[in-house]
Amino acid sequence: MGQIEWAMWANEQALASGLILITGGIVATAGRFVQWYFGAYSIAAGVFICLLEYPRGKRRKGSTMERCGQKYMTAVVKLFGPLTRNYYIRAVLHLLLSVPAGFLLATILGTVCLVIASAIYLLAAIRGEQWTPIEQKPKERPQVGGTIKQPPTNPPPRPPAEVRKKPSEGEEAGAAAGGPQINPIPVTDEVV
Repeated sequence: MGQIEWAMWANEQALASGLILITGGIVATAGRFVQWYFGAYSIAAGVFICLLEYPRGKRRKGSTMERCGQKYMTAVVKLFGPLTRNYYIRAVLHLLLSVPAGFLLATILGTVCLVIASAIYLLAAIRGEQWTPIEQKPKERPQVGGTIKQPPTNPPPRPPAEVRKKPSEGEEAGAAAGGPQINPIPVTDEVV
């Protein structure tokens, strides 16, 4: 069995926690909670986390499904180099971002989710994983003449391949020369 790539799970967890922080921050700010400024902070932190975590990293083995519009955010995340590529830094960053949001009841769920994402990123970093962008491969266009090997000689409907009989060399030579074909079944015409 293959090894688990923990960074993939941490990415999904952190993205979800960013969305939960935004939602809790909106509730706290719109509800005019006593400490509403923690709600405003949670909105800003949640947006930052979502922008950082939106681009998925490339898996070591297998294929990685790219998120819609990810290529634009990938270019921005790549600009920061080792700050965004290293999962130790992401683990510490998420842990630090979660602390102020923990002082408000509306954002406590996002805080707990972000702490869990931070722990998973720490595990991924210990296992030697790092973020690598999904690069677009140039699409190879198939050559028009290379895909069709031999056009069919029989008109449709054709019997299955195992039922079809191969023409003998004599018939093949006659058909290729354009000569008459010989009917193997004798035909008699009885007119009454």
